[in-house]
Amino acid sequence: MADAALPNQPAVEASAPPKKRRKKLLGIIAVVVLVAALAYAAYYLLVARYYVSTDNAYVGADTASVTPMLAAQVNSVEVADTQTVRKGTVLVRLDDSDARIAVSQAEADLARARRQYGQTSATSTALAAQVKARDADISRARAQLASAQADYERARVDLARRQKLAPNGAVSGEELSSATNAFATARANLELARAGVAQASSTRGAATGELAANNALINGTTASTAPEVLAAQAKLAQAKLDLERTVIRAPIDGVITRRNVQVGQRVAPGTALMLIVPLDQLYVDANFKEGQLERVQVGQPVTLTSDLYGGGVEYHGKVVGFSGGTGSSFALIPAQNATGNWIKVVQRLPVRVALDPKELRAHPLRVGLSMDAEIDLRAH
Repeated sequence: MADAALPNQPAVEASAPPKKRRKKLLGIIAVVVLVAALAYAAYYLLVARYYVSTDNAYVGADTASVTPMLAAQVNSVEVADTQTVRKGTVLVRLDDSDARIAVSQAEADLARARRQYGQTSATSTALAAQVKARDADISRARAQLASAQADYERARVDLARRQKLAPNGAVSGEELSSATNAFATARANLELARAGVAQASSTRGAATGELAANNALINGTTASTAPEVLAAQAKLAQAKLDLERTVIRAPIDGVITRRNVQVGQRVAPGTALMLIVPLDQLYVDANFKEGQLERVQVGQPVTLTSDLYGGGVEYHGKVVGFSGGTGSSFALIPAQNATGNWIKVVQRLPVRVALDPKELRAHPLRVGLSMDAEIDLRAH
């Protein structure tokens, strides 16, 4: 029986080498896995833990909306969509007929205001002369009053003397009557002279008041600083500004997009005519998971790549700020998590990354393009 089993012995011996090879292969695989794990651990400890990255990032920009400042008809449109413009480039020309008329009217108003100021100054001179004339009238009235006072005293004395002599018959009745009439006339003349002085004084007071009122309009001012002149100058400046605004120019450098204005269209103030995207002032909003932001700080450097150019072109920026809330919190219909079927979802917070203008000029980007962003956490 032992001899009969001998033929099967080579088969058992032949199956031994495959088992050894399998053990050896498993050992090699274990070593490779261990080495890979150690390599990854070393990479994480030495490199990876100092970086956080995301591919949920998009290019953005603070675009400039081109709007008219006054209502007018469009005469010409000087640019088209996708056209690159420089700051100050003429974009749209509006009909300036009304604005030119307004400028002419404002110039006429300014000339009239200056002429009125000159007339007011001349009136002050004339009123000052009238005041001096009223002073002369007062002097003359006072002189007449003094003369009437003297005549009155003389007539009173003559009448008293004749009244004293009348009982003795030394004065006739006719003389007494004449003296009485002369006294009455002198007294009336005295009252008239007093009224003349009062009238002259009143007339001088009126002239003085008119002079003061007129001087109040021009005191402390000149032909260029008078309120009426300044108001007319302001209206002229506004009219000229409206005339300048009939030519709409680019407020920044950039690319024209969303042009929706046509020749002949009548536009109102605030109507959006087009947008200008500043290609050298772009930024990236990178949406990082909330668990990645523990060590992210403002000022840390960021390396970015664009799907447009691939990994061969790198952009370098820095973190400039964090959004005030997650994307879902500002959604049109925010998530309602008060229900019983709530499931926790990892939220993402937008991180604003400023890009290098020189790199943007070398490799221009467009708003909305996808980016990969990696933040270096070692910088503080």
